[in-house]
Formats: sequence, C-alpha cells, structure tokens
Amino acid sequence: MDNNEFLLRCDRLVANYVVEHLDKSDDIPEYEIYPVWLCKTLKNNKALFSTSLPDGMYYEITYNGETKETYFDAYKKVESRVFVKIIK
Repeated sequence: MDNNEFLLRCDRLVANYVVEHLDKSDDIPEYEIYPVWLCKTLKNNKALFSTSLPDGMYYEITYNGETKETYFDAYKKVESRVFVKIIK
C-alpha cells in the first residue's frame, strides 16, 4: 500500500472513531485530522495522527503488509511538562 492510500484509510478510521466517541447530545464540531508522523518500511506502514479537537487524543495506526491487517490504537495525553536544562 502506498503512503497516499494509507493516509486516506487512516483519515477515515480516525474520523469514524472521533464521531463514535463524541457526546451524542452535542452536534459534531468542525475539526481537522492531521498526521504527526509517518513511516513506510518494506510492506508495512505506521502513522501517528491527531485532531484539532481539544481532547488530548492521538491515534497510532499500523498496517501489516504481510497479513493485510490494520491495527488502531487511541491514546489520551495525560500530562505535558517542560524541563529546562539547568547549567551549573
């Protein structure tokens, strides 16, 4: 699978997941899906995605070219810290 086809499939998977997990009492907000990182090695593809929604979620999608299986993982950012290097 080439990168363009993989990215289109990933976009649909993330969009479906987002809609399934939104609060059903709210309208579906406008948002963007974007790749953060993408890699193709031999027959395999892997990508990390995020959205413009303020939910802290990111998505890892892997395509195994040997088995033709796609794996989807959804993660939530729990915390973000900045560490400043201290010079002595």
